[in-house]
Formats: sequence, C-alpha cells, structure tokens
Amino acid sequence: MFNNNCTQDVDTAFAHDVEKGLSRQPKMLSSMYFYDRRGDELFQAIMRMPEYYLTDSELEIFTGQKDQILNAVGDEPFELIELGAGDGYKTKVLLSHFLEKEVSFVYRPVDISPNVLHHLQQDLKKQWPELLVRPLNGDYFRMLERLQSEAGHRKVILFLGANIGNYTYDEAADFLSQLCAQMGPDDLLLIGFDLKKDPAVILDAYNDRAGITAAFNLNLLERINRELGADFVIDEFHHWETYDPVNGAARSYIVSKKEQTVQVEALGRSFHFEAWEAIDVELSLKYSPNELEELAHRAGFEPLRHFYDDRRYFVDSLWRVR
Repeated sequence: MFNNNCTQDVDTAFAHDVEKGLSRQPKMLSSMYFYDRRGDELFQAIMRMPEYYLTDSELEIFTGQKDQILNAVGDEPFELIELGAGDGYKTKVLLSHFLEKEVSFVYRPVDISPNVLHHLQQDLKKQWPELLVRPLNGDYFRMLERLQSEAGHRKVILFLGANIGNYTYDEAADFLSQLCAQMGPDDLLLIGFDLKKDPAVILDAYNDRAGITAAFNLNLLERINRELGADFVIDEFHHWETYDPVNGAARSYIVSKKEQTVQVEALGRSFHFEAWEAIDVELSLKYSPNELEELAHRAGFEPLRHFYDDRRYFVDSLWRVR
C-alpha cells in the first residue's frame, strides 16, 4: 500500500517529470536530474577520468589561448554569466587571467544545483576574495530574464563543456534562438562543442572501464528511490551506451535486465518494464565544424572566432548576435 505522507517534501517538478517520462513509450528521463549531491560527486569523478577527453580538451584551450580569448572578448566591463557552471573547474583559468589583467567584470554562475553553487561560491571566496561572485540558482532562461530586468554592463555568456550536445539539433537551434533573443548587440556567447572524431574515443568517454559513468547514470534511479519512495533494485538495471558516427549522437540508456514492476510511492502508482526495455537518459550530440556554423546562423548568431584544442577534439566558439 502507498503512503501518501511521502509526497510532503517531494520536488513536484521532479515527480511530474518522472511520472511523465516513465509513462511514455519509449521511456525517458531528463539528464538534468542526474545532478543531486551524489550525482555532483560522480560527475566530478567523471571529469577526472583519463577517457573523458572533453574536460582536458577545453582546459587546454583556456590554458593555452586565454590571451586570445580575452582579446576577442574585449576588456570593456562585462558580466560573465556561466550557464551550468558546475564546480567552475575550467572557468577558473579564465577568471584568474581576467583578474590578473585587471578586467572589470562580475562572475554570475548559473546552475540548477544549489549544492554546486554553494561550494563554488565558497571556493572562489577563498581563492580570490576580490572577485565579485553573484550566483543564480535556477533555470537558464528565468535567470537571464531576471538579469535583463537589472541595469548592468554587457553580457559575456559562457555555455561550456559541450552542454549544447544534450539537445537534438532542432532543440539546440530553438534553445540558441531563445538565448539570442535575450542578448543585446554588444553581448557575446562563448559556447563549447564536442567535435566528431574516432567513434571508439567517444564511446570510451561515456563507457569508462571503471564504471563511473554507469554509476552516475544509475544514480538517477537511486535518486527516485530516495526522493520519491520508489523501489528500483539497481542491480536489475544496467547502463548502455551507443554512438552513431553519421548523426553524431551518443546516447545513454538504463536497461531493465528482466521483466519487472517498480512502485513509486510519491506518485501512488507503479511502472512496468519488459525484459531489456530501455530508459533513454541522455543525448550527447557531436558536431562537425560546418554543422556548428550552420547552427549559429540558424539561431541568429554570427561566429567571430573558433578556439580549438591541438587534437581538434573540441572547440570553443565565440558568437555575437547578427
């Protein structure tokens, strides 16, 4: 029997999206819900894996080309707004350089995880007490709308780590079009793209031998257990990764190893799984240089400069509104 008291402290958006996602065919859950406290810890571990080239590639760009990036951005005062800031690991290279060059700016990290923002703010305060940090906890566009209502300097928006790859091409175009509509003629966007490359390199990055990515994905089921009173038996599911070199789509799934029914107490209902039925949990889309140029133009942007790592695995591209 379900206990209705379980719903008292439930995140209603999370509960709604879980019910919607597990009710549809095929089943899916949003990757945005990976990031609870445990998920944050696991993702930090993923970024340190030798197979996970994305972090090292973007860090190489920032470390080796920070002068070029600052020259392209310009040193007029700006608000540095980072969408999905995380722990700020790579961004700290730019923050340090901007402070060293005595650039006038305010850092505005935006993230859905209050836990991550709290730790980031405390860390930055210890490292650079003089840095002005004003975090924003919530949805990207709501936070940008809030910033629009505040009088301030021009915006330099960071959307790093190939986070744009979590959208399909059409979704990315729509997202970037909305972002473009909230930017002024003097605002800039520095956006990271993971590029198409050897499929084996990509698969290894999302299916590491140590099983950290698998634990990260399966933590989503554990989060549903913790927060919604579900009874997922984690050992009865496993992580599966695919990559299509034609369309550039790396997809992560959680697969049921047997036919089973899972109850979710907070929702007052159960969900049936066939043997080997999959839950689609993440898309990581890879781009060619031509595809990202086309995406920029479709969304209303003009690319100004591309910053590549030495292996051309990754690119950070600087755009302005056309």
